[in-house]
Amino acid sequence: MMTPEQLSQVPEVCPEFRQSAWNPWLAGHVEGLARQWLAEDLGHECDWTSLCVIEPGAVAELDVVARRSGVVAGLDAAEVVARVVDEDLRWHGLVADGGIVEAGTVVARIAGSSRSLLVAERTILNLIGRMSGVATSTRRLVDAVSGTRCRVYDTRKTVPGWRLLDKLATRLGGGWNHRTGLYDAILIKDNHLAALAATGVGPAAAVEMARRFLAETFPPGRAGAMIVEVEVDSLGQLGQVLAARPDIVLLDNMPPHLLREAVAERNRSAPGVILEASGGIRLETVRTVAETGVERVSTGWPTHDSAWLDVALDWPNAGPKNFSAQNLTIQDSPG
Repeated sequence: MMTPEQLSQVPEVCPEFRQSAWNPWLAGHVEGLARQWLAEDLGHECDWTSLCVIEPGAVAELDVVARRSGVVAGLDAAEVVARVVDEDLRWHGLVADGGIVEAGTVVARIAGSSRSLLVAERTILNLIGRMSGVATSTRRLVDAVSGTRCRVYDTRKTVPGWRLLDKLATRLGGGWNHRTGLYDAILIKDNHLAALAATGVGPAAAVEMARRFLAETFPPGRAGAMIVEVEVDSLGQLGQVLAARPDIVLLDNMPPHLLREAVAERNRSAPGVILEASGGIRLETVRTVAETGVERVSTGWPTHDSAWLDVALDWPNAGPKNFSAQNLTIQDSPG
């Protein structure tokens, strides 16, 4: 166990990776992605089915319904998709992004041209279903470690092109974002160490190299904010690297008994260093890992293995309503 003095040296929050949040820049990013997603459905042509069976002036007001309980994510992004399809479509979110809902909850409404709604339908449902699935799985992990001091972090195991959305879904599910990419943290992994081993450079020396590089390359503000993390897979490597005082040590694929020994060694020799466990962490194992005393777990399970949340776009009275645009009841969403 830590002494009170050692415990006081373990930071509640060490230098943190940048965290995802919905903002105008991310909205612009989604707008660009939406044009690509819609091109998959429309090609260089159009929705021929709707063109041949839906009257040009038909309008409708539709419910976006969560058919299963979970954490809803992607509503802000879905509004952007709707606007890209047709700037006259009106979107109204009825729950906050990241809200926990029961099966059957109407989470949003969308109104406008029936033809445009049918174009937008699958892309919007794919977006919300995917992001809500990631957020729901993340929430289950976060709930599983409740009562410990351990945080749940994501990884870079994300769908290519979707990383920022996967990371936003992680945050909406109550988790934390690890580094976004190779550009915003120093993470010396096993393959870096393997490459360095041929030159006789070990993990501790690699950390020292990183510190010197940052100091020589970046202004103090940027250098000081850049996290230095190093991966180890044995207690021997951990003992070496703690002396170099990285911000975080990633304990890769260590079983619980070794994680507890790693925590004890850190408590004795470098209580200011954060320990992160990774490797094979899933819902059924995360609590056991968190209870070893590590401050963080990182896992790609929510982004590569979670089921999508079942979301539907329901037409009232089993079909589009034929009424004028002036009679639509939807109000523009705030902001």
